[in-house]
Amino acid sequence: MKKETTLATLLRIFPYAKKALPRISLGILAAVLAHGFALAIPQVLLHLINDLESVGTLDALYFSVALVLVMGILEAAMVLLRRWLVLTPGTFVEASLRSTLYAKLQDLPISFHDRWPSGQLLSRATQDLSLIRRWLSFGVVLLVANALTIVAGLVILFTFHWLLGLIFFLISILIWIQGYRFEAKYGSIARLSQDQAGDLATSVEESVHGIRVLKAFGRGDHAAGKFAKEAKGLRATELKKAGLIANIWVYLLLIPESAIALSMLVGVFLVADGSLTVGGLVAFFATATVLRWPTESIGFLLSMSLDAKTAVQRFFEVIDEPVRIEDPIQPKTIKNPQGKLEFKDVHFRYIDAPKSQPDLIDGVDLVLSPGESVALIGITGCGKTTLTALTSRLYDVTSGAIEIDGVDIRELSRTELRCHVAMAFEDATLFSASVKDNILLGREQSTEEELEEAIAVAQAQFVYELPEGLDTKIGEEGLSLSGGQRQRLALARAVAAKPAILVLDDPLSALDVATESLVEQALRKVLKSTTALIVAHRPSTVQLADRVALMQDGRIVAVGKHSDLLATSEHYRYVISSLDAAGKPIEVQS
Repeated sequence: MKKETTLATLLRIFPYAKKALPRISLGILAAVLAHGFALAIPQVLLHLINDLESVGTLDALYFSVALVLVMGILEAAMVLLRRWLVLTPGTFVEASLRSTLYAKLQDLPISFHDRWPSGQLLSRATQDLSLIRRWLSFGVVLLVANALTIVAGLVILFTFHWLLGLIFFLISILIWIQGYRFEAKYGSIARLSQDQAGDLATSVEESVHGIRVLKAFGRGDHAAGKFAKEAKGLRATELKKAGLIANIWVYLLLIPESAIALSMLVGVFLVADGSLTVGGLVAFFATATVLRWPTESIGFLLSMSLDAKTAVQRFFEVIDEPVRIEDPIQPKTIKNPQGKLEFKDVHFRYIDAPKSQPDLIDGVDLVLSPGESVALIGITGCGKTTLTALTSRLYDVTSGAIEIDGVDIRELSRTELRCHVAMAFEDATLFSASVKDNILLGREQSTEEELEEAIAVAQAQFVYELPEGLDTKIGEEGLSLSGGQRQRLALARAVAAKPAILVLDDPLSALDVATESLVEQALRKVLKSTTALIVAHRPSTVQLADRVALMQDGRIVAVGKHSDLLATSEHYRYVISSLDAAGKPIEVQS
């Protein structure tokens, strides 16, 4: 793969900054004008000193001083104008990029999020975009303005005397050589630093989310040691960055000073020889002094640009990620869903799975009639949860098809599909929002009666006893609630969505026996009018279903009523006996 240049990488961000470009361009113009007024001052000094030397009076002094004062005021005004022009648009670009990144993360399939640590994504949405904003607001403005100033200044130096200008130019070439060498070394270090910062953010997030586990097992010191090791690694990388920046600063300070010293030596001889006036020599060094800041700024502007380049690369690593689960160009709709769910020779394997490894879902055929409930049962790792995830296209089938009312779910838009299919997971995830907002996440237009019904079905009446009832804000991931309370709210959320098909991945595992019994009784009423696919890890859950599908090694090996499967399938008896070990007796129903 061809390595992209720094300029080409940075230019990728400008389509996202179109609205900001006019003000950024004006900011560059203001910066150039500020430097232009600064470069004009030595010209005034040239004429002032030559006039004083030739005329010998102070008549020209007052006008020249006033002119220098005006130039200085105009320079300061341009600096203020530049800052005013570039500060605001940079923040809008950052906000736009952050929204774009967030929307992309929402659009990317679960397989992407399985691979990417959350801290890496978080660092891209915060630290990297902040670097891009600062570069757009200051880096690119000063880099362009200072480069133009250096070119203009060098041309002006040649006008005083060609030899002095040539000396200054030849010595200044060393700065660009060092800048090129700096870019080659600093780029990889900057990338490593930002990746390490992302890993550090991941460690913090994992430690915060897993604080109960760390405390319960007394592993806080272990986590702190791991974090300290990663922090030291980042510190070492940052020190390398600082060393490279300090190294180039040596050249940025030493080379211009050497150029000025050599020019002064030659300039004195030129004045003595009559080839250069005293005013010309003073103006030369005044111009060289004006060029000192633009020259010295190359170091930090280069490092800022390289940091921004890395940030842009990391941003586009997410933006360029292909969305493998897309909406069809002309999506179909199901106006009156009946809820028939059909699996036709469904296969699934992860994209990066070895070819020698068999499909995780290996040819599943199963039909759920409208209003029918089927319990999916099998030993751990047989593919039950993966199969349920395929129903709402959290993953896409590798081959075969899943149909709702005869329509392939890939022919529906994802929004349309997920209006017809609702899921409740064993690991209930709640958001930092009110209880009501969490329950109505899948159907915001529900009536109060439907909301109350969903709460009643899930036996989640505890919400009315919370400090602010349904308006009580749940803490991060609902960790302020018990596991059973979180599961009941997640179940209420699925029921409130009023789907044609309800997919339940053992949503009752954290409930006590009495509450589970009440939920099952209420669910039976709901399941009469809703097609349900229920992953069962406990015998009591099997009783909710009209039929049972036995899954083994990614295949459905038997389908039927519980009593029939008990009589005909040895593997089914083995699975049921392992569920019975949980202490939950199961009733045999014909």
